[in-house]
Amino acid sequence: MEIIYKPYIDPEFESLIERIHPPRICIDNDACEDCTLVKVDSANKHGILLEMVQVLTDLDLVISKSYISSDGGWFMDVFHVTDQLGNKITDESLILYIQKALCPSRRELRPDHASTEQTVLEMTATDRPGLMSEMSAVLLELGCNVTSAAAWTHNTRVACILNVEDGFKGGPIRDPIRLTHVEEQLWNVVEAHHGKAGERSSVRLMAPVTGQTHKERRLHQLMYADKDYEWYHGCEHKEKSCDVSTHVSIESCKEKEYSVVNVRSRDRPKLLFDTVCALTDMQYVVFHAAVASKAFMADQEYFIRHKDGCTLDTESERHKLSQSLIAAIERRVSHGLRLEISTPNRMGLLSDITRVLRENALSISMVEVGTRGERAVGSFYIKDASGHDHVNPNIVEAIKKESGGSVLAVQKSPEGAPPQAASSSRTSRSMTKSGTEDRPRFSLGSLLWSQLERFSGNFGPIRS
Repeated sequence: MEIIYKPYIDPEFESLIERIHPPRICIDNDACEDCTLVKVDSANKHGILLEMVQVLTDLDLVISKSYISSDGGWFMDVFHVTDQLGNKITDESLILYIQKALCPSRRELRPDHASTEQTVLEMTATDRPGLMSEMSAVLLELGCNVTSAAAWTHNTRVACILNVEDGFKGGPIRDPIRLTHVEEQLWNVVEAHHGKAGERSSVRLMAPVTGQTHKERRLHQLMYADKDYEWYHGCEHKEKSCDVSTHVSIESCKEKEYSVVNVRSRDRPKLLFDTVCALTDMQYVVFHAAVASKAFMADQEYFIRHKDGCTLDTESERHKLSQSLIAAIERRVSHGLRLEISTPNRMGLLSDITRVLRENALSISMVEVGTRGERAVGSFYIKDASGHDHVNPNIVEAIKKESGGSVLAVQKSPEGAPPQAASSSRTSRSMTKSGTEDRPRFSLGSLLWSQLERFSGNFGPIRS
């Protein structure tokens, strides 16, 4: 038998590099009139771009532009950010938090992001009306209290993450026999309406563990594992024949050994996070990028290689990445009427609200509900049986009565209206079918380098 020896890498090596070369964070309110510049200069590692973007999006900051360079062993990025109202970031406590959060060795949890030990339920299945109601009713019957819920639907699939605790004693559920029983009962709910043999579905109830993945990133991972992106087979570049508002082109840049990915879509909050999340979880490394937004549209250009150093050389690789990027962007696009909930928290609240929706033949397209002190707050996106957001006002009143709190129905903005928040990307040209666009290589390259030079005067040299 052949013995293969692999080099030993001390797990403390990465933190050692960070201690030797800690990230340099600069918050600049003087360089631009209409935004704050967040400049990051750091030792490079896989996933660092996603970490930076995640910190800023978790603070509900709007990223209107970004210039990224990470060739060699060093990472440098410039983010143009504002708050949700388009103002610069001037609050000293927020600036201090950003500086600490972008430096892993000094990172702290925000109070409203505090980690608590809770049992986590993850589920993927074929979406159908009433599924969330049935699941929450089973959990209530089994003595489980849902403390937060997040669910996305996309291409007839649904992914859901629920945090639950013992409804009688409080705290996480640790008894393996009880965990197994609850999981089996939830499996029965998920499989009760399967239309076809072999349909994909999963239910996993996990005891508390440390270092759990960011919830929105985990939803992306669940839907990617569930292959929700396969709906877009053959549609990612055919603007006229497919009802898809996101367009991707992938080209080869052989002289620099990069694959160049261009993404054009409607601008919206957290767009940059969703795109970078997909690239990172598919094990692609972003070496350079320029993203910006203009006129409600967003364009992003990335120069990437696979983590093993290879470019996307086959059509199947390019096709899969195009599908996955489109899916990652479209998953969070809201459909339906948004109901904003703020009510006193109690056991069974999610079951009661979703039961009212089910009894009125309404489907849930997206959920994000959590607790803030003694109150439950969040939003539901709902549709009628035809997929429209025209909901009887009496239903809103029924939910108010059932929850005992306030419920606000928010109508969707008309087509073409300014989005509530911007988030990423812009280039000046349109995207066409992969490989057919006639344009100079590195179309954003000069812009990238000029902006990095302009905004990084207080940085030291980039080390390679």
